[in-house]
Amino acid sequence: MSLDLLVVLVAVVWGAVTGALLPRAAYRFSAPSGEAWRDRCPRDHAVPGWLGRARCGQCPAGQAPYGPRAVPLAAVTALVCAALAAATGTRPEVAVWLLLAPVGVLLAVVDLRVRRLPDPLTLPLAGAALVLLGLTALVPEHAGEWTTALLGALALGGGYGVLFLINPAGMGFGDVKLALGAGAVLGWYGWATVMLGTFAGFLLGALYGGALVVARRAGRKTAIPFGPFLIAGAFLGVLAGAYAA
Repeated sequence: MSLDLLVVLVAVVWGAVTGALLPRAAYRFSAPSGEAWRDRCPRDHAVPGWLGRARCGQCPAGQAPYGPRAVPLAAVTALVCAALAAATGTRPEVAVWLLLAPVGVLLAVVDLRVRRLPDPLTLPLAGAALVLLGLTALVPEHAGEWTTALLGALALGGGYGVLFLINPAGMGFGDVKLALGAGAVLGWYGWATVMLGTFAGFLLGALYGGALVVARRAGRKTAIPFGPFLIAGAFLGVLAGAYAA
């Protein structure tokens, strides 16, 4: 078995295991803006901890589900991790991508559910990305540049900040904070990757919004959760950057 294939297999297992642990966190973080994180199931039983399946053993039906299912989240996270590992190979930054990927999936799920990007996830994601990439830059055979990662975080975060100031109704401040982390991971592979990932995110968001309008499920001014498309764009940009590195 080649080392590259082994890395992909490890990534699949890692993604499946971590993805299966996300449902409870997704449920707890899926509280409308301004409300505290959920700590009770729909029948008002306490929700213990943050990781694991979103099922309540105290409900009359027994083990009643109250949040996202574990299997779809495990499958999506495994696919994301496998793609990142296949693109990156054995280079040391693959460990960074695998550590950050489950957080990205969790953020996308929460934003889709309640149009909210929690600060306890977005800000640590940006900080962790820069710290981990900084450590990776000290390891031989890495294929990126930490300085560009830092500048990419500042540039993308600043750009989204300007968009937020221009049109607060169309861009949430959570997107600005998320853009810091996205800019860091894209910047690792250079400015071309930053531009590609940014463009991909806006293109995917525009296509989704256009599809909703065509299907008459939304109007031209209907706000949509942009976090999942920002994350998807960053994912595609990192894949392209890793393959080209």
